[in-house]
Amino acid sequence: MEVIEKLAKTLQKEINWFKSVVDTSLALYFKNESNQKSVYAIAPPDLDKDSSPYAEIVKELQLGFEERLMLILAMIPYLKPDVLDVFLIKNQNLNSGFSEFGGINNANKPGFTPTLETAYFILGGYNLTTRLKLLATTNTENILFKKGILEIDAQQQFGVHQKLQISSEYYGLFTMGKKHLPQYSTIFPANQITTALKWEDLVVAAAITEAILEIKDWLKHSPKILKEWNFENNFKKGYRALFYGPSGTGKTLTASLLGKETNRPVYRVDLSLVVSKYIGETEKNLSRFFDEAQQKDWILFFDEADALFGKRTNLRDAHDRYANQEVAYLLQRIEDFSGLVILSTNLKNNIDAAFTRRFQNMVHFSAPDSQQRKLLWEHLFKENFELESFIDLDDLAERYELTGGEITEVLRYCALQAARRNEKKVLLNDIITGIRSVYRKQNKTI
Repeated sequence: MEVIEKLAKTLQKEINWFKSVVDTSLALYFKNESNQKSVYAIAPPDLDKDSSPYAEIVKELQLGFEERLMLILAMIPYLKPDVLDVFLIKNQNLNSGFSEFGGINNANKPGFTPTLETAYFILGGYNLTTRLKLLATTNTENILFKKGILEIDAQQQFGVHQKLQISSEYYGLFTMGKKHLPQYSTIFPANQITTALKWEDLVVAAAITEAILEIKDWLKHSPKILKEWNFENNFKKGYRALFYGPSGTGKTLTASLLGKETNRPVYRVDLSLVVSKYIGETEKNLSRFFDEAQQKDWILFFDEADALFGKRTNLRDAHDRYANQEVAYLLQRIEDFSGLVILSTNLKNNIDAAFTRRFQNMVHFSAPDSQQRKLLWEHLFKENFELESFIDLDDLAERYELTGGEITEVLRYCALQAARRNEKKVLLNDIITGIRSVYRKQNKTI
């Protein structure tokens, strides 16, 4: 509640400032009496000592007068829509609204919906020089749109008629103190994946660590390489990696850790939903998803990628040929994506060679060797449970070829048995029974 109270106070200050700016703008435009000669004479609230999420974003991004006005203008329809009723007045000479106010008419939603045109009018009025300067600075590279704070309508050309729409992500941050990220649905075929684990929890071979470090370094240094060093014409912005290897070897965990390390949301795309629902409608249904992901700098993780990017040598009918066209579209969107895309598969050979040539990095997540398995046993068991005295982790690591995911499944079984006994202790019999259960799924026996 404390965060919400802080936000309410901050937003009220911004709204009061906005109202003063609008009153001055209208007075100057209609040549009424005003104490100010320019809207820029009305300083926005000082947020230096304000610790609310709204204030922190304003300070972090160093938002100027124009950006702050556009931001609060986009918020007002959800906070105090009556503040914008002043733009509903009619031009008596034409018996219609003032076209210079901009805005969008929506029969299903009363009130005034602002556009960039509205912001231009408030800031510039009759002044053509100010308007042209605003046109030059408020493009898709403007910090508010680039950071995904204001949404871009991909269905229309960006311009003065662009609706000033606060993203649901930042609307949640500015009203509740927490970003509201999109939820999985049939029209949004992805869900966010996170982890509470740390890099030291990822037990992999040295070659894998080195390859992951290269990806981390690109995410960290690519802005300098592309922008400051002017290599944008030499390299594409995006980075594409293929993670391949058996299940349970750390592919998904690595993707989650990369997001955690770089403060980027990671979204796992449900390719089964894409295949079953979107063949024939891929462009229509996935375009908006990619546009949003691009705008907000998400990491995209395509698990079991061979379901869509596998070899397609047999074209049995027109549907197969059309499906290939749709896959080509999806591949093109992946290639044009400016962030990190990770494709994951259990078997590299299942991925069409035409796709693999497009990756900057291909990381083989091999099954752990006995030394790595010992580290996993120690980390998962020894650090969390008392072990029966004659349990030999060296022997378990040497004898049973298990992945990290499979050892975790054994841990789950042992934890359940310990809970039933009401003691935080693992017995050797629990471990052997857990291993037997894992082996059974693979049609293997101990």
